[in-house]
Amino acid sequence: MPSPESLQAFVLAAELGSFSAAARKMKKAQSAVSTAIANLEIDTDLQLFDRSSRSPTLTPAGQSLLPYAKGVLLGNQEFFAKATSMAEGVEDKLCIAVEQGINLTPVLDVLSGFAGAFPDVSLEILTTGPNDTAALLKEGRAMLGLMTEQESYPTGFQFRGVGHSALVPICGPSHPLATLDQVAHRDLRQHRQLVLRSRSHDVPGQVGEIKSASIWYAENPYMILELVLRGLGWAELPLPVVRDLVRSKKLVRIRYTFQQSDALEGIDLVWTEQHVLGKAGQWIQRQLLNISQEVWQG
Repeated sequence: MPSPESLQAFVLAAELGSFSAAARKMKKAQSAVSTAIANLEIDTDLQLFDRSSRSPTLTPAGQSLLPYAKGVLLGNQEFFAKATSMAEGVEDKLCIAVEQGINLTPVLDVLSGFAGAFPDVSLEILTTGPNDTAALLKEGRAMLGLMTEQESYPTGFQFRGVGHSALVPICGPSHPLATLDQVAHRDLRQHRQLVLRSRSHDVPGQVGEIKSASIWYAENPYMILELVLRGLGWAELPLPVVRDLVRSKKLVRIRYTFQQSDALEGIDLVWTEQHVLGKAGQWIQRQLLNISQEVWQG
């Protein structure tokens, strides 16, 4: 039976591209990593790496076995995470990540109840750009996340759709688009669009569709809001971000000829299998999942 250490050495060497990098990651001597991989090759009776060049590369057998090795390591992590959760019962601390632009009212309502139910649990709330929540969950920095839905999530992620957020096209009162009763695609293409986009290279993502030939990007909806207020472009932003400014006429709501209602972006509650939630995290998870979908639109 391969040891967890030999599987970890194999996976890290494959991902990082060298035995020395894997050794640094594991805080071991390179010789220990080389020996661990060699022992794994003896146990499997397969050559996992081609060592004929300066940097070892996976053989076809190594490529085929890599996902299985990752699965075994993930299973070990899940086992110990579950055991720890069962032993501790209630976490000492909990971190949740909420994507900027998501309606905070239902989240704050849940946290008001959480404060009474778990007064001794330290809670940290992180606000993120589009899809950056996934990176925080993968790193173990956050245990639960609310984020704009993705078409797919990394291995080990779990998610449930909880609702939708309305995307509202807006511009400043002095912007040329503000004078038009109905705005077509050709009108949008003539003016700079300000787009929400993730800072992450690993989990790219943007909110809304590109409709203009000229684009500026930002990860923070409130930065985009400031740019819009200065007349530097138009944008599609979540309704909770712009509602009050539209009501006060500091922003103008654009009316599309090609779309009769606001676009809707799905909102997902996301967590990972690697980090099993304790009682406090499970409580927040249940409360967020029980909120009706209509509430999220605000």
